[in-house]
Amino acid sequence: MNQTLLTDKKIAVVGIGGVGGYMAGMLAKHYPHVTLAARGKRKESLQNHGLVLHSDYNGEITAFPEKIVTVEDMEEQDYIFVCVKNYSLEEVCQSIAHAVTDHTVIIPVMNGTDPGDRIRNILHKGTVVDSLIYIVAFANTDYSITQQGKFANLYIGIKNADALQAQAVSEVSDILTGAGIDHKCAPDIEQAIWRKYILNCAYNVATAAYDNTIGELRADPEKTAEYEALVQEAYQIALAKQVNIRPKHIEIIIDKFHNDYADDATSSLQRDIRAGLQAELDTFSGYIVREAEKYGISVPVSRKMYEILKEKTGLL
Repeated sequence: MNQTLLTDKKIAVVGIGGVGGYMAGMLAKHYPHVTLAARGKRKESLQNHGLVLHSDYNGEITAFPEKIVTVEDMEEQDYIFVCVKNYSLEEVCQSIAHAVTDHTVIIPVMNGTDPGDRIRNILHKGTVVDSLIYIVAFANTDYSITQQGKFANLYIGIKNADALQAQAVSEVSDILTGAGIDHKCAPDIEQAIWRKYILNCAYNVATAAYDNTIGELRADPEKTAEYEALVQEAYQIALAKQVNIRPKHIEIIIDKFHNDYADDATSSLQRDIRAGLQAELDTFSGYIVREAEKYGISVPVSRKMYEILKEKTGLL
């Protein structure tokens, strides 16, 4: 799509945490008609100070979106990036329904394997473009956003896309290009989503269960073995669901644990539990345990970690 035409489009971001804040900062820096949905003190801070993004990858950015509103006051949009926690998705979909038309494109940038399908099943209108992002980002107490590391990579696509859906993917790609957001159109978006999900089933779950950094996990042979077992157990679920995951993908995930992550790296699940916040425990751990029961697959380490995490979060 012509970049001049893109400047006329209405683009919204719902969920201004780490990921949503990064997306919002990049989009609002480059496009004039960006709306951010926020509440309370976060909304007040955005109105008074703009969206402040401290990015290792893109530098210091302060962006002033056209509108900052509660989600209920959001106007009809051409594109909506949904960047909320999984446990909030159903409520958020109901809240944005009035802003979604048959022509709206919705892009969930979230954890888990199925946010796109869940949105489709709730809204029954618009086009949902599936996505995932590799990023380390979080919101600070002053409502600024920090993005760490020299990467922030988004993947987009729709499984078995028809012509109109393929056009929507192309349009989202154009928007991301114009905002300077690194991305790729994945030929197999389901595989890409599951590759990240399997990684997170170990990364988030092990760091949170033991409240250890990656370096501390790597230094303990028993915890290292459990980390690798978590990867393998999630892999077995993917195979049972006929996802196109291959052994080489699993080798890459395990190699990242041993060689790529900083010693002081932590996870979002770990940080949320440590802070006493509602956490995506069901997304990263409960889902695997339930799917294992469904398919008759043994996942002893995943089950052990789930019990530890339920106790930590008071769900037992």
